[in-house]
Amino acid sequence: MIQSFAFSFLFLFCFYFFIFYFLFFSVFIFFFLHFSLIPKYIRFENFYITMPDVLIKNVRLLADGVLTPAEILIENGKVTGIAKEFRISEYDALIDGKNAVAIPAGIDAHVHFRDPGMTYKENWYTGSCSAAAGGITTVLEHPNTLPPVIDKSGFYLKLKQAKKKSIIDFGINGGVTNNLEKLTELWALGVNCFGEIFMAESTGGLNISNDTLGSALSKIGQMEAVAAIHAEDDALRLQNEKLLLNDNSDDVHSRIRPNECEEIAVRNCLKINEAEKTPTNIHFCHTSTPEAVALIDAARKDLQAKQNQMIEKNKNKDPAERTSDYQILRHITCEVTPHHLFLSTKDCGRLKTFGKMNPPLRDPKSAEYMMTALRTGLVNAVASDHAPHRTYEKETAIKAAPSGVPGVETLMPLMLAAVRKNMLSLERMIEVTSRNPARIFDLERLGKGFLKPGFDADIVLFDPKDVQVIKAKNLHTRCEWTPYEGMDGIFPAMTLSRGDVLWDGSQIIAKKGRGSFLPGKGRRPDADEFDGVDDRDLIDENEMENEEEDE
Repeated sequence: MIQSFAFSFLFLFCFYFFIFYFLFFSVFIFFFLHFSLIPKYIRFENFYITMPDVLIKNVRLLADGVLTPAEILIENGKVTGIAKEFRISEYDALIDGKNAVAIPAGIDAHVHFRDPGMTYKENWYTGSCSAAAGGITTVLEHPNTLPPVIDKSGFYLKLKQAKKKSIIDFGINGGVTNNLEKLTELWALGVNCFGEIFMAESTGGLNISNDTLGSALSKIGQMEAVAAIHAEDDALRLQNEKLLLNDNSDDVHSRIRPNECEEIAVRNCLKINEAEKTPTNIHFCHTSTPEAVALIDAARKDLQAKQNQMIEKNKNKDPAERTSDYQILRHITCEVTPHHLFLSTKDCGRLKTFGKMNPPLRDPKSAEYMMTALRTGLVNAVASDHAPHRTYEKETAIKAAPSGVPGVETLMPLMLAAVRKNMLSLERMIEVTSRNPARIFDLERLGKGFLKPGFDADIVLFDPKDVQVIKAKNLHTRCEWTPYEGMDGIFPAMTLSRGDVLWDGSQIIAKKGRGSFLPGKGRRPDADEFDGVDDRDLIDENEMENEEEDE
């Protein structure tokens, strides 16, 4: 009897003990999950157990060609989730998109921020603010500053200025002159690519001969880097300058550097590259003519055919047994600028010297063709070639005026307005302003170019109905003018970089110097900044006098 009672007591004790602790742990786990006391990486689809850094609600994303409602979660600067709705109640910050469209922020792979050396025109702070206000959060800065990025000291001087001032992420391109022995060093320091490599005279005086170009392309090919080419034939330019010596008409610059000037240079560059033992990846900057696009397209097709033959020939062989002509897969790509899409020689009379750039404005048919080529995939990317000069520098005779126009802040607004006008699809616009630049310049490796989990939360929110008139007084570039004055643009309602709001639709709210350097894939892990460089070489003479004006 006693044994039976003891057994019953023990059974009831264990039963109620189990029930008590089951209820206790159930309540404990509920509060544990509710208040996000477990590691941030634990999550289920559409339900986050933890508190994310940022939740963006009430936006629309493009999916299979259709805009669909969505929410975006951001943690540690990365997109960590996208769903129609997340059932969470706590977060560090909430952004109400107010039914805006969310797309990847733009990557402008061709800017000249003039810093160091010409900071009265632009600098890393004013240029990056202009970029952010226009929906650009990543730029590749080209090398023709003072001093140019043609050696270690030039590279570190620019890197110092960019890290101190830029509010957006950035890469730095290496210059190519007669510095062939420095290219390997620049690659190891972290330049993103080489160029633009000037085949004709332009701002900075870095143009080189075809012989030097061939040697440079071979060396760049050995490093598996990208050569960005400014393709204009200098011989034809000089010939036309003599023929048109006394011609000062508004469109004379376009006739000094006609379509043929670009066509000849592209053809020569492709031939030179193919003749080298180790051809390289070629990217043609600011392509502006149907003739050049046709040559690039033919070369791409020929390259693809040759590479397919090589792959087939060598696919069953060990690397040591492959034939000597087996080459690394290369690519040939090209970009177009907004001024070669939306402006033409018919604007020369209105713009005068403010429409002068290299390569120059083309006839309306060429501009129309370039939009078709962009829409159909013959042209891979859009880049601004942001090259500002002050108004007083431009207000002179057409042949004396410097070449270059600002454009980093108006690139995305012009392209979004073009989407609204059915000139190209939103999907294609995203490809040419973010995805393709990221792929061409190996920025995808660094989390750039895509709005999806695992990538940087570089995001633009915009209202597709909010068409504004572009006015220079509303822009942020230091040069204080734009060739697109009076044209339509759709500007961002908000720009985010790695989850930080840079532009809230009315003002820049980011701190100077928050931008991160995006090193090229050749950067040595042990590359020490400023190693072996005299600090005196890192002083920008214009920096002190311009520092107060930056704000």
